[in-house]
Amino acid sequence: MEDFPVELVRNFSIIAHIDHGKSTLADRLLELTGTISKRQKGVNAQVLDKLKVERERGITVKAQTASMFHTPPSTPSHRYLLNLIDTPGHVDFAWEVARSLAACEGALLLVDATQGIQAQSISVFHIAREHGLVIVPVLNKIDLPAAQPDRIARQMEATFGLKPDDMLHISAKTGVGVERVLEAIVNRVPPPAGDRNQRLKAFMFDSSYDRYRGVISLVNIKEGILKKGDKIVSTFTRKKYEVLELGIMHPEETPTTTLQAGQVGFIACAMKDSSEAHIGDTLHRAGEPVEPMPGFKPTKAMVFAGVFPVDSNDFLKLEESIKKLTLTDRSVTVQRDSSTALGQGCRLGFLGTLHMDVFRQRLEDEYEANIIITAPTVPYQVVYKEKGDKEKIVTISNPVDFPDMTDISSKVKEIREPLVKATIIVPEEYLGEMMDLCFSHRGEDMDYQYLEGASDTESTAEASRIILTANMPLSEIVTDFFDKLKSRSSGFASFDYEEAGYKRSDLVKMQFLLNAKPVDALALIVHRSAEQSVGRAWVKKLHKVIPRQLFEVPIQAVVGKKVIARETLSALRADVTAGLYGGHYERKMKHLENQKESKKRMKRVGSVDLPQEAFYDLMSTKK
Repeated sequence: MEDFPVELVRNFSIIAHIDHGKSTLADRLLELTGTISKRQKGVNAQVLDKLKVERERGITVKAQTASMFHTPPSTPSHRYLLNLIDTPGHVDFAWEVARSLAACEGALLLVDATQGIQAQSISVFHIAREHGLVIVPVLNKIDLPAAQPDRIARQMEATFGLKPDDMLHISAKTGVGVERVLEAIVNRVPPPAGDRNQRLKAFMFDSSYDRYRGVISLVNIKEGILKKGDKIVSTFTRKKYEVLELGIMHPEETPTTTLQAGQVGFIACAMKDSSEAHIGDTLHRAGEPVEPMPGFKPTKAMVFAGVFPVDSNDFLKLEESIKKLTLTDRSVTVQRDSSTALGQGCRLGFLGTLHMDVFRQRLEDEYEANIIITAPTVPYQVVYKEKGDKEKIVTISNPVDFPDMTDISSKVKEIREPLVKATIIVPEEYLGEMMDLCFSHRGEDMDYQYLEGASDTESTAEASRIILTANMPLSEIVTDFFDKLKSRSSGFASFDYEEAGYKRSDLVKMQFLLNAKPVDALALIVHRSAEQSVGRAWVKKLHKVIPRQLFEVPIQAVVGKKVIARETLSALRADVTAGLYGGHYERKMKHLENQKESKKRMKRVGSVDLPQEAFYDLMSTKK
């Protein structure tokens, strides 16, 4: 590693919308540099998609690092170290993207030549610009019959201000033009600004957990040299560690003797507690303090859900699994939770519903957890009246803590819900469908413009794609909005969103009663306009999953003291007259009346528990 001073190091990332060929391009770069062996024809290894969930879903959810060595044909005397820090493409993993870009000096902006700019392309481009990165535009999939590279190039020029002459036309699948990408990385991406003779300053941008070695940290050496056996100190926790192992990802862990300024690699230093690995931390040599780096803004959880073990005895095992998994995904917030219906569990905060679903799948795949996850909710602000003109704002993410109707009328000044600015990119013929979808989900302040910025003289085909923006409540898009978006646009629409503050709203808490007793785990916060439809839908679902009792069970959706919807679960009935052969009619009626009275007493004193299996069935059914 001493042979690679900062002048011969390039740290770069690949940024793109989901499914634009990011992982495939990473494979080709690794092959061309000899980091991995050549693929079989028609097989895409997707080496950097290491998680089972990534391979099953065909998306990247976790940033990965790979170091490559490359000797350009134009300068055979120079051998370069290229550090690729891969990024996810979905809006829910924007924090992973920001974290990866903080360790880079340049980024390949990859755009599909058949689909053009998508919502996430715009989002990640602005994140890269905020970090001051050099952008290398790349048009992928030019080998496909539907590719329109010239039109997409004009689109990128109008949207991003990038010159068409600077754009590389490639096919990552076939390998056409990928050599020019390597050449552009060497020539256009600037080297890191570091000095190996300064005091050690290492920036921690990711971490993972190994059951034998403890926490493995990914670091970018900003200044100085790090060697095996060095004593290092965290500026965040002030704890001291000894570097037991260090190296580069090539693409698997490859030990080296040193890491120096500009280089990216991993370190293992017997850090046993996952809470000590603080993402954005600055590490320095013991006795040689340095000015800490700015780090990252803490993430804001946008979606909350309760996670409970199916078997309540597995709670401690589940909690430990969640701690280890959050080490690789620091954007998840965790706190303990309990429910009368489901027992002990954890309440987790996520950046979106796909993020929540991927975390659930990783818990099941990597830790064999058997869990129930409750309906997703968003954080609401409740403004309480105080003495004088003062007010107290409380953020509530659990429906159980939401004030009742009596408290709302007497103690609460107003309730606010989070808004997002949604961006939808869609072909012109689906604009009406998208506007109707936004209206039905309480969308406001809608605006649209043609994406390409085509002039009047150009054909209408040039201006056929539209950017639609709208302000929408976050609670409206965390359920099935994305599924409806794809189905109503025949899969052509792309979607992205960003926070847009809070707005006053007419919200109420809906509870569900089984035999007049509330089930806390089923409580929901809904908008007043949707209480009828939501109440009826959930009552019908409960009617299907709750097992029948020996007495009649009313299932009710209630807002305050008002019953919104009701279904009645009929009683199991034994045939008490089966043994009476012949005999008087009054004798049969006496048995039936006795049975009726018994059921009345049972209903009065009996309790109906929602079994965990029924709860699991309820939460796994689509809304």
